[in-house]
Amino acid sequence: MKTLFIEAKYKGKVKLPIKLVKQLPKTIGLFAAVQFIDSLKDIKKQLEKSDKRVKLFKTKHTKYPGQLLGCSIEQFSGVDAFLYIGDGLFHPKALVMKNNKPVYVYNPLNKSVKTITRRDIDRLLKKQKGAYLRFLESKEIGVLISIKPGQNQLKRALKLKEAYPDKNFYFLVFDTVDFSQLENFPFIECFINTACPRIGLDDSSKIKKPILNIGDIHS
Repeated sequence: MKTLFIEAKYKGKVKLPIKLVKQLPKTIGLFAAVQFIDSLKDIKKQLEKSDKRVKLFKTKHTKYPGQLLGCSIEQFSGVDAFLYIGDGLFHPKALVMKNNKPVYVYNPLNKSVKTITRRDIDRLLKKQKGAYLRFLESKEIGVLISIKPGQNQLKRALKLKEAYPDKNFYFLVFDTVDFSQLENFPFIECFINTACPRIGLDDSSKIKKPILNIGDIHS
């Protein structure tokens, strides 16, 4: 079945609060959800008028510079902090985890401002560390593999067998994961997620067994 992806763009005008602009450091990495991607040009001009240096990064899975997807967050160099335009916190949290730099979040829908730092994700990091230790101790490992374009990492998943020959890996292939179905594999001690990183972060509470993203495994 063919899939048609339609970008739902925000029609309003986005202008940053002056108080937020003054809080920002000198060099900013600017990102947005695709809904607000058309506003980045004006936001960049606004910041530059306040003597800020603005960088727009283009990642491998995105269509536009400054667009951010969970599966393409990486380490971005040359900035003091990040500014994210959007109404969710998954992407800002992932930015902090990968870069260990503060992320200022502006939500154009309710005009709210929030700053996320390493301290805000300490609980999540501790949970990840616990899942990693459980992975090292476990023998029966379930590997979640998505067939969606941009999320499929089958080749990378298969390399786990080479890196950890003492463990038994069970590869569970799906389009959209149904978390309740994972309970049909009670013998699995720990799950490795190779699909959208959100599954190993925000959705980890939906899975009774420990789960971590494949990028968090040292192989």
